[in-house]
Amino acid sequence: MGLLSKKDAALITDPLADNNPITIQVLGICSALAITAELQASIVMSVSVLFVLGIGNVVISLLRNIIPSKIRIIVQLIVVAALVIIVDQVLKAFAYELSKTLSVFVGLIITNCIIMGRFEAFALGNGPWRSFLDGIGNALGYAVILIAVGFFRELLGSGTLLGFKVLGDPIEKTGLYALGYENNGFMLLSPMALIVVGIIIWVQRSRNKALIED
Repeated sequence: MGLLSKKDAALITDPLADNNPITIQVLGICSALAITAELQASIVMSVSVLFVLGIGNVVISLLRNIIPSKIRIIVQLIVVAALVIIVDQVLKAFAYELSKTLSVFVGLIITNCIIMGRFEAFALGNGPWRSFLDGIGNALGYAVILIAVGFFRELLGSGTLLGFKVLGDPIEKTGLYALGYENNGFMLLSPMALIVVGIIIWVQRSRNKALIED
C-alpha cells in the first residue's frame, strides 16, 4: 500500500491538469498577469502561495468545528494575513531586492481567490491531512502555470532566464542575436501574460475533449 490512497493522491494530481485553478477554475489570474515578466518572481510567488495555502488549509481545517459561521470569512482572512506577513518578513530578510519587486503583490496573496476558495470549498469540510494535500495540490497547479508563463515571458521578452543571458548578448550580437533575433518587448507587458495563459488553456483543452464539452 502506498503512502497516499488513490483518492488522496488525486487531491495533488488533479489541480496539475484537468482541474487547474488558473486554466480551468479561472482563479488567481491577477498574479499571473502582474508578476510573471521575470521567472524568478514567478517562482518566489509560487513558493509563497504554496506555503500560505498548505499551512492555511490545515489551520482552517483544525478550527472548522469552532469557527462561528457568521465570522468564518474574518477568521480565514486573519489566518491568511498572518501567514502572508511571515512570507513578507522572510523575503525582506533574505531577498530584499526581490521583495521590493514583488512589493504589493505579496500582500495581495491575502485576497487570492484560490486560497479563499480552498478554505471555503475544502478545508471547512475536511480533516487536516486531506486539507493539506488539497492546499499543496492547488498551489502546485497554480505554480505550474505561473512558472510556465514567467518562463516564456522572460525568455522571449528579455532573452534571459533567472537573469542569465541564454540567447546570447543583444549588445555584442552573439548567439541568436547574431542571426538577427530581437527581443519581443511586448512579452514584458501584462496583456501578453493573458495571451500566454490563453494559449496554455487552448493547448490543454485541445488535448482533453472532456474539457471542451464542459
